[in-house]
Amino acid sequence: MSGKREAGGGSRISGEREAGGGSRISGERGAGGGSRIRTVLAPGDRLREWWDGLSRVHKWSFGILLFGALALLPLHTPPFLDTPGISFGGTMAQFAMVAIIAIGLNVVVGQAGLLDLGYVGFYAVGAYTVALLTSPDSPWNKLGATGLFSTPWAWLSCVPLAMAFTALAGLILGFPTLRLRGDYLAIVTLGFGEIIRLLADNLSDITNGPRGLNRVAFPRLGESEKLPDGVFSNGNSAGHANYGTWWFWLGLVLIVGILLLVGNLERSRVGRAWVAIREDEDAAEVMGVNTFRFKLWAFVIGAAIGGLSGALYAGQVQYVAPPTFNIINSMLFLCAVVLGGQGNKLGVIFGAFVIVYLPNRLLGVHFLGINLGDLKYLFFGLALVVMMIFRPEGLFPARQQLLAYGRAARELLRSGDKEPAR
Repeated sequence: MSGKREAGGGSRISGEREAGGGSRISGERGAGGGSRIRTVLAPGDRLREWWDGLSRVHKWSFGILLFGALALLPLHTPPFLDTPGISFGGTMAQFAMVAIIAIGLNVVVGQAGLLDLGYVGFYAVGAYTVALLTSPDSPWNKLGATGLFSTPWAWLSCVPLAMAFTALAGLILGFPTLRLRGDYLAIVTLGFGEIIRLLADNLSDITNGPRGLNRVAFPRLGESEKLPDGVFSNGNSAGHANYGTWWFWLGLVLIVGILLLVGNLERSRVGRAWVAIREDEDAAEVMGVNTFRFKLWAFVIGAAIGGLSGALYAGQVQYVAPPTFNIINSMLFLCAVVLGGQGNKLGVIFGAFVIVYLPNRLLGVHFLGINLGDLKYLFFGLALVVMMIFRPEGLFPARQQLLAYGRAARELLRSGDKEPAR
């Protein structure tokens, strides 16, 4: 930022933020003493500025329209969005699962600033909880044929258990390790993800080892003569409203619920503590924030959301095996958060869409004899390098607003150029 006093007694102040922030602020004070404040936004930030200026009612209205249009995409898919090599409904179902994972990981990484490289371990705990309780191949599937764990309600009754066990796993992991920071915490979480995968691979008497657990329960809804197992079964594979579309709709409902929960947490004392810890943990602790407790809160909440996505995956695929929960998938989940923008809930959802849609869109597309769908890791790696150079905060970086009197303060700043000097 630079300042200059002109000959007439006026002053000119200008400031510029580089590509990470994408904004420029300039002000001029004339000889008469008047002032003018002018803000020039980069194109990528104008949408956020417009969104921040909307009232809460308008934001809800646009949000309902956006999610309604998103829900109709599998039924009315634009030609430029269609995935020729795979069902678009199946692609959107996979996107819903990864979006839930990205939101949960965003709580840990984006809000609290805890680098978690083994988040796939929580995903695995949720999936294996449902599989162990409902698969005929599991020795633990002895919960009875009636009541909550009967066939029609088996999957739904296991979802809260999956979230509870995963939250417990996050508590067990976080309690002794969250006093670590930075690279040390990243290494511990990386080891946790690998331990869960290796346990699933080697406990053959319980998890069936590398062969996995088959015939996992799923919701029994819409049973008919044509679809004896309901609309969520893989027997509903024809047409636009296939089982992938139904799983996408279920995932979309869960995403809305999670966004409401996480959004309320962000605006609460817990969210303010997370932001303080992310920016400077030592300063937050000096100011009286119980950093360990709030970091543990973030870890447990993020783990529970990851367990919910794992339960969704187990029910949709109806098969759970250790290779699904490798370290590469954990890196892809983190890539969705980094690409979308750490700390921005809607941004990480867009990042999840890119992570899922791009490989499916390029599947079967050949260039110089190479299937571009097989080069997804190369593309994501290049994208991360470019992002770190030109947009290190992500495509949609989080923007912290004043939690109290925020709108009145912004209006006061914007009206500064209209008031005469005194």
